[in-house]
Amino acid sequence: MGESILAATPKAGRREWIGLAVIALPCLLYSMDLTVLHLAVPRLTEALAPSSVQLLWIIDIYGFLLAGSLITMGTLGDRIGRRRLLMIGAVFFGAASIFAAFSRSAGMLIVARALLGIAGATIAPSTLSLIRNMFLDARERTTAISIWIIAFSVGGAIGPLLGGAILEYFWWGAVFLISVPVMILLLAVGPFLLPEYRDPNAGKPDVLSAVLASAAVLSIIYGLKLIAQDGVSVAGAFSVVAGVAIGMVFVRRQKHLADPLIDLRLFAIPRFRASLVLYGGAILLLFGAFLFLPQYLQLVLGLSPLRGGVWTLPWAVGFVLGSLLTPALARRIRPAVLMSGGLAVAAVGYFLLAAVGAGMGGLGLFAVATFVLTFFGSPLFTLTNDVIIGSAPPERAGAASGISETCAELGGALGIAFYGSIGVAIYRGVLGGAMPAGLPPNLTQAAIATLGGAVVAAQQLPADTGAALLDTARDAFVRGLVLCQIISGIGTLALAVFAWATFRRGGDVQA
Repeated sequence: MGESILAATPKAGRREWIGLAVIALPCLLYSMDLTVLHLAVPRLTEALAPSSVQLLWIIDIYGFLLAGSLITMGTLGDRIGRRRLLMIGAVFFGAASIFAAFSRSAGMLIVARALLGIAGATIAPSTLSLIRNMFLDARERTTAISIWIIAFSVGGAIGPLLGGAILEYFWWGAVFLISVPVMILLLAVGPFLLPEYRDPNAGKPDVLSAVLASAAVLSIIYGLKLIAQDGVSVAGAFSVVAGVAIGMVFVRRQKHLADPLIDLRLFAIPRFRASLVLYGGAILLLFGAFLFLPQYLQLVLGLSPLRGGVWTLPWAVGFVLGSLLTPALARRIRPAVLMSGGLAVAAVGYFLLAAVGAGMGGLGLFAVATFVLTFFGSPLFTLTNDVIIGSAPPERAGAASGISETCAELGGALGIAFYGSIGVAIYRGVLGGAMPAGLPPNLTQAAIATLGGAVVAAQQLPADTGAALLDTARDAFVRGLVLCQIISGIGTLALAVFAWATFRRGGDVQA
């Protein structure tokens, strides 16, 4: 029976595979903007002098607003057309990139990054839902989603590399201008190569549901950020509670709508729920751990931006190779074994990075560690997305994609905020008690704020004093890095157990 159904399923043609190549372009930029700033942080800190709080907002507000807008954009694509939404998003993404490139203050850059987040929210659900309709054959869809994942991983990986190359010759804002020609290319070829899909029976967009969904996500994230940054406070707790309350109102509203923003019946599927947990959890651990690595290469080891970017290549190569092999491996290895076994080995990569930070290995071990954690962790991303998008009916693919990417971006943003806050707390705690005596107050404040600030402050001090400050600051930073890698390793082992417990009773991800 299953074989006859597979035989009757239409195969994708040349147009679909060329369209997939077009889809990969905005996906590259979508994830690139999450990492392109990492190597630019020292230059950005020197040029705009952001506070430590502003620096965290500059880095993670893009992911926060992505998370807050994805569900709405996914559902909007189902209604107005996924290709149309993608084209609209491309226009605004290019314009916001130019605005970010020429920002003249930390506040201006935060606003620009926020606009980029809203524009970027049109990309992931539009592209993934297009794949759902373009590739009806289950095996072809797994391959297409694998390529989609590769585009995201390559974008995230080459962000630091391209950023490093650009920073060798141009000012920090030039890293944003990479997006502009690619978006122009997408606008030129997309209407001819991408088919249009929309739900023919879609009702009118429910604006109130969209507002409630965005408000719930953003309020919870903001509250958690306040708590992580300043400890438990009335403002932070109130923001989290308010977000949960808004979320409950949103869920209750969806139950009574004839055409809800989110089809809550999807959450009744055990593997759909489990896939969301695994997908979001793995991204939280990965993004949180990776946050420290470019700064470690550049500010601790003293590598140039370009050389620092080159040493992130094993991370990208591991993800690309792992994602390319996943479709073939999934036909031979049970999903429970492939996902849980891969996560267990990936955890070793995090522990190796902790060893590197503790001084037990050099750049060679760093390359091995990053390759291991991405190569063996990559099957999870393809297989969980396959479950998520395959669970939804074709007309609801945009909404399912929005849920998937909301989970992913929420995980990434929370990872950056949570790990960043841990790193800042350890850095300030260690450095505050070991600062060289007699430093001017302004340099003391700059050094305690960020490692980049300590590097700048050390350059303005006598050689011996500056060297002592820099050694102490680097040691404080590395202690935070080591702890965060250990947390990621333990968390990844926990996800491996969860993946095995969830998927061990079935042999087919699409089931």
